[in-house]
Amino acid sequence: MSYPGYPSPAGTYPPQPGFYPPQQPAGYPPQPGAYPPQAGGYPPQAGGYPPQAGGYPPQAGGYPPQAGGYPPQPGAYPPQPGSYPPQAGGYPAPLPTGTWGGGPSGGYPSTAPGSYPNPGYNAGMPGGTMPQQQYAGMGYPGQPEQTMPGYPQAPSPNPPMPGFGGAPSPNPSVPAYGGGGAMPVAPSSNRVFRGTIKDFPGADPLKDVEVLRKAMKGFGTDEQAIIDLLGSRSNKQRVPLLKAYKTSYGKDLIKDLHSELSGDFRNLVMAMLKSPAEFDASELHSAMKGAGTDEACMIEILSSRSNAEIKEINRIYKENNKKSLEDAIKSDTSGHFCRLLISLAQGNRDERENIDVNLAKQDAQALYAAGENKLGTDESKFNAILCARSKPHLRTVFYEYQKMCGRDIEKSISREMSGDLESGMLAVVKCIKNTPGYFAERLYKSMKGAGTKDRTLIRIMVSRSEIDMLDIRQEYVKNYGKSLYTHIHGDTSGDYRKLLIKLCGGND
Repeated sequence: MSYPGYPSPAGTYPPQPGFYPPQQPAGYPPQPGAYPPQAGGYPPQAGGYPPQAGGYPPQAGGYPPQAGGYPPQPGAYPPQPGSYPPQAGGYPAPLPTGTWGGGPSGGYPSTAPGSYPNPGYNAGMPGGTMPQQQYAGMGYPGQPEQTMPGYPQAPSPNPPMPGFGGAPSPNPSVPAYGGGGAMPVAPSSNRVFRGTIKDFPGADPLKDVEVLRKAMKGFGTDEQAIIDLLGSRSNKQRVPLLKAYKTSYGKDLIKDLHSELSGDFRNLVMAMLKSPAEFDASELHSAMKGAGTDEACMIEILSSRSNAEIKEINRIYKENNKKSLEDAIKSDTSGHFCRLLISLAQGNRDERENIDVNLAKQDAQALYAAGENKLGTDESKFNAILCARSKPHLRTVFYEYQKMCGRDIEKSISREMSGDLESGMLAVVKCIKNTPGYFAERLYKSMKGAGTKDRTLIRIMVSRSEIDMLDIRQEYVKNYGKSLYTHIHGDTSGDYRKLLIKLCGGND
């Protein structure tokens, strides 16, 4: 094995300035190309051993010549005074069994799946194959971070960006699915982009607002230019247009568009120029404004957003309306439905991906005991489990529930509850069981029959276009026998239809 600063064992040692003199037993003559005699070193002995081909033989306690040893790496560690302590076989001692790299007898880490501190490591990582000495930046779970620049297979000393190759996944790994990390594994399904609207390469906000200004300037409006531009920019490219427009022209883009456009097309354009949290906050406010409440809209938003998204919605809602979302819910709803909405609005659901099957069975039994197996219904037990447990865990609970009592959880909810609480609980369950399927149903109902629920149609098309619109389209054609594209095309018209079709992304 060779180390930085030393030549490969196959040849002889070239003279190295500043290195330690060769230590050899008495009797070795000077070797051609070897170190020159150093002051204090061993003098050449007459009658010693004849020169040996290949340099010095292995010394006791030293590193034996290894075939295929690591070549010297640029930027690797320089030789240290005293060198490395003698290791049997020249390799670092293995870690104890049960630790990362050591592995138990079966060759797998002893930690439970899903419990690793670093989400980039999956449950199937074989033990015993990783380098055992930990250096800064190698990123093994539970190990202090250090670095060994230039070490073969080590990550770059520069911090990786989430979502790029070699970086840990920004989402926790699902057990039995691959995550990021050092080992080549299958990508996790939750990292695959399933939206229809992507970043437009090289988009420039100042050039984009010039297009919008030209489309609105003078007599008439060039709606097609507005459709082409907004329909090909992602949300993070659309939102900065508001500031860029004001910077360039000293005018408010929203006000100018509002005065130039009308009807559902205008509403759709306004929705596309808000950030996701701003749009959700405004939709929740509209759902509770005036006479009547759009309970389905509130459940749709609060049951499908992540904890971080819900916390941002809360912040923006209070900032815009001088009243907290929770207070607004309390003043507009009541009873167990109100409690359900407040629970969801906390944004405090468990988001771990690991599943405890025993706990899932206990939760299924608790739901059965609170509903089907009881005179009356303990709604608070349903609320506690459906609003606090993680979505992967709840999918297992629903499976165990059906196995236990032979009935879908939805049928039990319909038998045990009524009114807003029933529809709210059912929506939460459907959204958790199959999110794209839930949104496909919401879209279908928004266009079914006489008239169109345009507010619902706009909200879902805008909010899901960069998340799972491709999956929603698949569920739509599977469940309703025709494509979402076809239904939108037949139910809407004009510029409104053109921009919706852009968000839909194609026919199936």
